[in-house]
Amino acid sequence: MKKQVSAILAAGMAASLLVGCGGGSTSTAPAESTSTAASTEAAAPAESTEAGQAADITLWTYPIGKWGDSESVDALLADFNAQYPDIHVTVEYLDYTNGDDQVNTAIEGGSAPDLVMEGPERLVANWGAKGLMVDLSDLWTDDQKADISASVESACKDSSGAYYEFPLCMTAHCMAINKTVFEAADAMQYVDAENHTWTTDNFLKAVQAVYDSGKTDVGAIYCSGQGGDQGTRAIINNMYGGTFTDAAHTKYTADSAENVKAIETLHNQDGINFDASINGGEEITLFRNGTLQMAFCWNIAQQTNSDNSAAGTTNNGDDILFMAFPTESGDPALCGGIWGFGIFDNGDENKIAASKTFINFMANSDETAKAVKTSTYFSVKNSLSDLYADDEVMNEYQKLMPYLGDYYQVTPGWAEARTAWWNMLQQVGEGADVTTAVTEFCTTANAAAAG
Repeated sequence: MKKQVSAILAAGMAASLLVGCGGGSTSTAPAESTSTAASTEAAAPAESTEAGQAADITLWTYPIGKWGDSESVDALLADFNAQYPDIHVTVEYLDYTNGDDQVNTAIEGGSAPDLVMEGPERLVANWGAKGLMVDLSDLWTDDQKADISASVESACKDSSGAYYEFPLCMTAHCMAINKTVFEAADAMQYVDAENHTWTTDNFLKAVQAVYDSGKTDVGAIYCSGQGGDQGTRAIINNMYGGTFTDAAHTKYTADSAENVKAIETLHNQDGINFDASINGGEEITLFRNGTLQMAFCWNIAQQTNSDNSAAGTTNNGDDILFMAFPTESGDPALCGGIWGFGIFDNGDENKIAASKTFINFMANSDETAKAVKTSTYFSVKNSLSDLYADDEVMNEYQKLMPYLGDYYQVTPGWAEARTAWWNMLQQVGEGADVTTAVTEFCTTANAAAAG
């Protein structure tokens, strides 16, 4: 078994766990919040003659960029209340450590929030599939469908045809390399830096070159838990063209010959360690502090993070280059994150109507650009594709958006499949036969999918 990267991480570095990798509950999870359940209530302005609906509603939001920051959300709510002064919104800020438990406890106690902001794997495939959410089909007008890609629309719709999410923002998850270290190792010759792509063969050559230069811990297949697992799925699925599920999202297909080959290749590659002591967020910390020379858990929020150094650099100032995952075909299939709003069916039609008003304001009005920018991600709407026209980094990152692959996170049995996935990677790291381990993964995941 290859040696493991140490999981002894400085406590102060924990704050750098950001969107898409710090969460313990979803592949598309944004950053962990530093508090587990902070609450705030936006003060409504004085009554006006244009009061409209009157309702007290609750919004529970996972930390999706600055939607996890009370000051930023209060600013959005102030704009909302300027137009709808009689709809009072109380906000609860969740994290990805305890957020699911809080929501599920509230559901069991009959006190679910009115609104929740998250992704389809929770709103559609979990709570929606259990009959707990309001069908938002009336918000999905023909104009909306024309402005939002079919793949995003499909992810927001249940197999029954009901829409349990109205989306606001999205991103593509990717990987990253320490460009400064790669240059010193003469490994940049294997990288298409302009397009942020590379072939599988060149990826392996680059890893070997960095390893031979003395950087023995080049990358880690982290598997202490599910946090950031979209990265391990993506590197394995992309290398030789494998898939994680079937196109209809009815079963898991990770035991394909292509995926077995990818896992075996990574396990045998110098500089790539299967590490059961870390998750995706901890991998990011080790990448930023120079222990690792590449990260498989990355996205635009990581690239623009400046908590410990200038954006786009490691803690010691090395340049970071974001990259698509390597493929033989040259056509990467990146995992995506989609975030938006769903409404729990709490039996109060007035609150449901007010919640739909809130969604329309944030996701379908002149205020939508501000709401999207608060997320730090990209709009799901084609009409807002130039939202970051003046932002060089965001514009450059948009080169990855056309590589977004299938949003398979809505496959039944998703929660069980995620646990089985990191368990499988641990088994491989401990020396188990890859074919046997991956076959066992699919047996477990498909049993959960069958239900």
